[in-house]
Amino acid sequence: MSHSSLLPPVRSVLLALVLCWQWATVTCAQEPVEQPVDAGARRCQWITGGLAAGGVVGGLVLLDKAWYAGYERAPLHAFNDGDEWLQMDKLGHAFSAYTLSSWGHALAGRCRPDQRGSLWVGASVGLAFLTGIEILDGTSAAWGFSWWDMAANVTGSGMYVGQELLWGEQRARLKYSAHRTELAPLRPELLGEGPVEPYLKDYNGMTIWLSVSPGSFGRSEILPPWLSVAFGMGGDGMITASTPRSPGDLGWDLARHRQFFLSPDLDLTRIRTRSKVLRTALFILNSVKVPAPTLEYRGGGKWVGHLLYF
Repeated sequence: MSHSSLLPPVRSVLLALVLCWQWATVTCAQEPVEQPVDAGARRCQWITGGLAAGGVVGGLVLLDKAWYAGYERAPLHAFNDGDEWLQMDKLGHAFSAYTLSSWGHALAGRCRPDQRGSLWVGASVGLAFLTGIEILDGTSAAWGFSWWDMAANVTGSGMYVGQELLWGEQRARLKYSAHRTELAPLRPELLGEGPVEPYLKDYNGMTIWLSVSPGSFGRSEILPPWLSVAFGMGGDGMITASTPRSPGDLGWDLARHRQFFLSPDLDLTRIRTRSKVLRTALFILNSVKVPAPTLEYRGGGKWVGHLLYF
């Protein structure tokens, strides 16, 4: 079985583990400890660090036992998958690394360590987890260690860290959206079946967004800081990881093409509220693009307007 046919199931398991970890991360982040760095605060740091490390190691062990153990092992080796899925899987890696860095930073900062230290520690949590995934890939005969994936992971974490160092806040965020497509039923074993799997496995319905808050740059009194403009990238016509050598290879004649989107968005973390529960909910939801009217440009020069795009 090829690397390309196994990649989407691995992503679905990874995203499920990440979402389970997110709630604990955000809940802790919304209730920071106000005390100085004394014995209690240091104890908090050790406990928090232990939980984060345990989450990373435990998640990798669980993934190894639940998925990789069912396939043949091999010495660590590399695999070049740079031309697969119109690079949508690479954008997914960047989004995952960026989001995990955000959650890790929030978790590391709950005990009030030095600001620079919590940033580097928090950002390294997500990168360590995703690097572990790549090593598991590299020691499985069905896959391989992807330097393209690692480059995307570093880019996503670097985008988060860079903005924190430069501005002390996130003015441009990576976000995710997905919708069901007509292609998933054609290859349900690859693109997903049932009510949930296609949202995680079908790259044709996935869009990765760069959501920018213009008002956060100039501190405009006209543009509210929570109002953003989002630039998205997607792809369609993908029933295999790479373009078939001939259109009839799999019995379908589909022309894969890229998609580019322009849409308004909301930075939910900039909405002020005194409710800790609501802040937690907004923090969680902010990794997903808000459905809104969208202008799409498809490869080949076609423009399409969507009243509401997911």
